[in-house]
Amino acid sequence: MRQLPKFILLAAALSAGMAHAAELTVVNFGGANSDAQKFAYVEPFEKATGDKLVVVEYNGEMAKVKAMVDAKRVSWDLVEVESGEIGRACDEGLLEKMDHDKLGKKSDFMPQAFHECGFGAFVWSTVLGYNADKLKTAPRSWADFWDVKKFPGKRGMRKGARYNLEFALMADGVPTKDVYKVLATKAGVDRAFKKLDELKGNIQWWEAGAQPPQYLVAGDVVMSTVYNGRIDAAQREGKHLAITWAGAIYDLDYWVIPKGAKNKDLAMKFIAFASTPEAQQRYASKIAYGPVNINTFKRLDYKTLANLPTSTVNVKDSVQQNLQFWTDHGEELEQRFTAWAAR
Repeated sequence: MRQLPKFILLAAALSAGMAHAAELTVVNFGGANSDAQKFAYVEPFEKATGDKLVVVEYNGEMAKVKAMVDAKRVSWDLVEVESGEIGRACDEGLLEKMDHDKLGKKSDFMPQAFHECGFGAFVWSTVLGYNADKLKTAPRSWADFWDVKKFPGKRGMRKGARYNLEFALMADGVPTKDVYKVLATKAGVDRAFKKLDELKGNIQWWEAGAQPPQYLVAGDVVMSTVYNGRIDAAQREGKHLAITWAGAIYDLDYWVIPKGAKNKDLAMKFIAFASTPEAQQRYASKIAYGPVNINTFKRLDYKTLANLPTSTVNVKDSVQQNLQFWTDHGEELEQRFTAWAAR
């Protein structure tokens, strides 16, 4: 071997490295979140491991995951999903069970991060967003969101039952601490839909997270339900959009591995990497979504902390999304909502 030319030895070394390198397909919701993940997780992971990551964007279509699993042709290795989807997908056998022991000490993470079929990626909120250049008076609550006399104009809302039913009950006077207790009853569900009836003629629906800030900037709507990270991204671009945190619903997105994924072990290594305090600090510096690793908070400056859904001030009058409620009732409520919206 000592007699072989250096370029042959180099080629052999590169070939060996390429043989060990793998390609991991990671699916997320795109936009500012994807940009932050690229900076905080994807590029550092590629640099540290030599593996290649392919990032795919989607709008949460779990039907695609189901089709892959049913056909036993799974091309996605790791998927970011909302909490309302993970329980049903797990129950349907679409996801691999998660080995949490490979991710670090349990005490390092918020309890909500652990799910038998997934692990928390970050904490985010759906909030009341508005354009501070266009509203002289800031809305203070979901009651203001529903008040079209005081605040004339269209409202942006995500087309679906989840979040809207909770917001409707808060607009109707239900305290944040009682939202799911009321929504768990037939009378509570009827009350929420009745409240939505009042606003129906003033709603402009959105389905992708990028739409609410666009609607607000363009003046298409005067207020909108919106992901807090999208407002943060717009503010970083110089847009004068603002958030009312009262009555926000904070939630987790989860990393899940589709059943039969070819690169399960590498996916677990990526989750572990993305769950370290260092990686989550990088992520929070790029988008105002909260870490699941509690050791990250001591690394964040005051300005960053102030914009996170789980900061002390922002969380005090917020509601935590009830994962079990939406696992148990999500399908029926979404069907009712679809029928209601079509009328």
